[in-house]
Amino acid sequence: MPVQLFAALASVALLGLVIELIRTRKLRERYALLWLATAGVILFFALWREGLHDLAKGLGIAYPPNALFVLALLFVLTLLLHFSTVISKLSDRSTLLTQRLALMEERLRELEDGPGTRPTLREVK
Repeated sequence: MPVQLFAALASVALLGLVIELIRTRKLRERYALLWLATAGVILFFALWREGLHDLAKGLGIAYPPNALFVLALLFVLTLLLHFSTVISKLSDRSTLLTQRLALMEERLRELEDGPGTRPTLREVK
């Protein structure tokens, strides 16, 4: 199977998968647009040989179908970097929320127990 045919079939499969994930609400539109655009670009260059040859020549790639995979790899690396930053931000927010929850629970316990009912250090021993 020629590489360009494989790339075209893979991009059509990716388009179908992304549309199904959007339909079942398992993928947000924000990320779906990125995936749809990538699959569209790969399909475009897989079908338009001269454009692919021009792209490969511009990138200095000797075998034009490899330019498709270079584009796909760059996209995946960019997406991984984006998700790493999102995960880092969510991890920081989760830690902060956990700390705030612990403080609020402590304050609630103090309010429920009332003033002066908190055990002293002598009572704990």
